[in-house]
Amino acid sequence: MNRILTHEGRWIRLRMGLLCGLLALGLGVVVSSGGTLTLADGSAWRDMAETQRQRRLQVVPKRGTLYDRNGSALAVSVDVPSVSLDAIELLRAVSPQDQPSVARNAANRIAAALTLDPATVEKKILGKRRFAWLKRRITREEADAVRQLGSGESGDKVRGLIVEAEGQRYYPRRELAGPLLGFVSSDSEGRDGFEHAFNTELKGQVEQMRGLRDRGGRLIFSEGIEDDQAFAGHDVQLTIDQGIQFVAERELAMAARTYEAVSGSVVVVDPHTGEVLAMASWPGYNPNDYSSSDPAARRNRAVADRFEPGSTMKIFTVAAGLQHKAIQATDKMYCENGSMSVDNITIRDTHPAEWLTVSQVLAQSSNICSAKIGLSLGAQTLYESLRGFGFGESSGTGLPGESSGVLLPRSRPWVQVETAAASFGQGISTTTLQLAMATAAIANGGNLMQPALVRRITTARGELVREFAPQVRRRVVKEAVARAVSEMMVAVTEDMGTGLEAAVAGFQVAGKTATAQKSDPATGRYSLDKYIASFVGFVPAKDPVVAIAVTVDEPMVAHAGGEVAAPIFRRVAEMALKYKGLTPSGTPSVDIGGLSQAPDPANAAYALIRQAQGKAPSVQESVAQTPLQKDQLRVPDMTGWPLRRAVKETYQLGAKPRVVGSGLVRRQVPPPGAPLDKGALLTLEFEPAS
Repeated sequence: MNRILTHEGRWIRLRMGLLCGLLALGLGVVVSSGGTLTLADGSAWRDMAETQRQRRLQVVPKRGTLYDRNGSALAVSVDVPSVSLDAIELLRAVSPQDQPSVARNAANRIAAALTLDPATVEKKILGKRRFAWLKRRITREEADAVRQLGSGESGDKVRGLIVEAEGQRYYPRRELAGPLLGFVSSDSEGRDGFEHAFNTELKGQVEQMRGLRDRGGRLIFSEGIEDDQAFAGHDVQLTIDQGIQFVAERELAMAARTYEAVSGSVVVVDPHTGEVLAMASWPGYNPNDYSSSDPAARRNRAVADRFEPGSTMKIFTVAAGLQHKAIQATDKMYCENGSMSVDNITIRDTHPAEWLTVSQVLAQSSNICSAKIGLSLGAQTLYESLRGFGFGESSGTGLPGESSGVLLPRSRPWVQVETAAASFGQGISTTTLQLAMATAAIANGGNLMQPALVRRITTARGELVREFAPQVRRRVVKEAVARAVSEMMVAVTEDMGTGLEAAVAGFQVAGKTATAQKSDPATGRYSLDKYIASFVGFVPAKDPVVAIAVTVDEPMVAHAGGEVAAPIFRRVAEMALKYKGLTPSGTPSVDIGGLSQAPDPANAAYALIRQAQGKAPSVQESVAQTPLQKDQLRVPDMTGWPLRRAVKETYQLGAKPRVVGSGLVRRQVPPPGAPLDKGALLTLEFEPAS
């Protein structure tokens, strides 16, 4: 009998029908829901999924490079590894009760690889954040150790560790131009110097890119990177010549240590273009280790430190007098025999005289005659003339901390004593850069140039963004006046001038010394033992190629500008002339080992060669063998001697040595063969043998 046809069979068919109906209904619901998700709500769910996976990443561009004028890199950015942590990925698939032990174990291993505190690492892991820095800018060995942890080569695999490249600023010349360049802090922002002044150009624009994170937290760029240079800041080429910069810093540091000075600065400019070829500041620092440096050492003293210029201001007072016809170049001035009263204040000259020509006023640095020129000009005219040379206003370099100096405002008329004091550099203040640019105005024929520190800005691909051309701020004196003042300044470095130490063999040097007393804030008077020694000038006097300003603050061993600052000028000028391809006129050739070449009078090694050949050194003249008086000694020729031997021999002779520089003896004062009183001072000037 067929069971399907029976009552029991009918019940089976009913149940099968109900089951199929339910299955069909469920399938319909699933299909309907799928259709709704796909068609109606699909775009919304798709956007949510993309939002969860996709990241908009800020890509920090690689910082641009700073170059000197010849294309040598002064500051570059290099990629160094940094380690971050994805704590969620590290603890993935770990039960909540096991997470503390896993975190502690991972923290110990990570801390050992990176030399960190395990407790700090464990806290970051248990913080369960997608991103946290563990250690930035690590060594290659540390990066390899972290990669081994992440790959499981050194035990159980530690997930969530990410080693990625991060930019770090590197200064290949170390201390060279440190205060001028500045540094870049850990937040990739330029601090101090050029790094701050051109921070926007150097760091570039932060770009946004789309990226995807995979399950392991690794970054996958959905749009790709076609050109790394597209994410790079601009390169900046400076006007600085690193060779001249090095010599300026070396000579400044040597003199500062020799004379036990507090600080100093040197500025070298091209007088025709206004380009700054060197800007040295002492003390300095290494920008690679800026965090361990003294903040005072990071100060760019050439633009930030202001001081009373003293006698260097007489150049511009004389120029103003000639320009406004208050004096004539051929005039003779009565110097009151070294003492003159103005408003019950007595002005004195270091070298008293009765009558001096205008040229001699500069050569012998007469305060009294300078005051007379200033008074004859009048307060208003003198103020406007000094202002015209750039004193009392910012030079416009854009460097942080630049001072404009102090020139009493026109709103209050100068009284006579203020006018007299300003004419020889007291009661006003300036910076080394301002002095250099004002001196350059005399050197180039009367035009005050805008100081230029940057030649051009280019993209990382080399495309020109901006180029800087020489810019004349204004004409301050006529060309004939500038030429006349230049000729007068030559007398400072010749004959009986105060700047004999600045003379460069084979070239005419135009310059001016200054020894300015510093004011004492405690008493409100000028100090009796604190001075600013300075020298400004240019070379050659006709058609000059460089103008140089040197300032040494509070030298203790000696304080005269002609003794302390002038030798720095000479050595920097000698090197700058060599860089420009200029050789001294009338320099004889010397045959060394069959090779004929021009001797370098500033090279102590050449002096040794001349001495070995039995010839008198060309760097100084021999003195006739005059008879010695009682208690006198004959100065021996120590040219080429090392410092220790020269000092020891001087003491044995019964004289007192005064050491300038280091290395080998290149010059003696008095010269070899000259008589010298026992117990008197014998000046020994040294230079490196290289």
